[in-house]
Amino acid sequence: MFEKKIEDKELGTILLIAGPRYKRYALRVKDGVVRATMPLAGDEKQMMAFIEANRAKLAELVRKQPSRPPLIDEQTTLTTASFRLELIPAVRKDIGVSLAKGVLSVQYPQHIPVCDERIQNKLYEILKNVFRHEAKRLLPDRVEELARQYGFTYTGVSINSARTRWGSCSSRKHLNLSLYLMQLPWHLIDYVILHELCHTCEMNHGDRFWALMDRVTDGRSKILRKELKALSPL
Repeated sequence: MFEKKIEDKELGTILLIAGPRYKRYALRVKDGVVRATMPLAGDEKQMMAFIEANRAKLAELVRKQPSRPPLIDEQTTLTTASFRLELIPAVRKDIGVSLAKGVLSVQYPQHIPVCDERIQNKLYEILKNVFRHEAKRLLPDRVEELARQYGFTYTGVSINSARTRWGSCSSRKHLNLSLYLMQLPWHLIDYVILHELCHTCEMNHGDRFWALMDRVTDGRSKILRKELKALSPL
């Protein structure tokens, strides 16, 4: 496997990749990056000529697909409700992960940029799995604690991977919580849990619902709601 990054004034980043899985010269643009793939025995000069022959088309695709910033990079500081992320470049062929004492350590091959699509996809998969693990470990107990504190009754808690809503409550008083809650600070996790617990009494968002929310959040429901709206799942 061979990989080389080239910066072009017009096209931006060109990722040149040669490997046994590639049987021909091919070009595509994804998230604003030109990916040029060729067989392992391919010729770099021939690939660059291929890029030049398709420059106008590639430039248009890059313009239509602005680059997506990396989910995580070397400067990222990610501290969640239960752990802190630590990225460590290392001499290794694959990614290694450990979670201990509140630190999620991710070692990645130092010869591959952390912003590389493969590393980013793996980081996203790792974070999702850790969020799920932590959500199942911590959230049911927190729901029970808050329900007992404020006198709510509910029938159960499920953890899902929803990215369009932090939580929901069924007519049977069953709470569904997104695993992505674990990226939030605890005061916002509690806000979401209390929001769904209030729905066990008031299924709509009428005046009585918000009065109940104010009672269990010491009158801070609007402030917390605004803070939560400014955030979104990874």
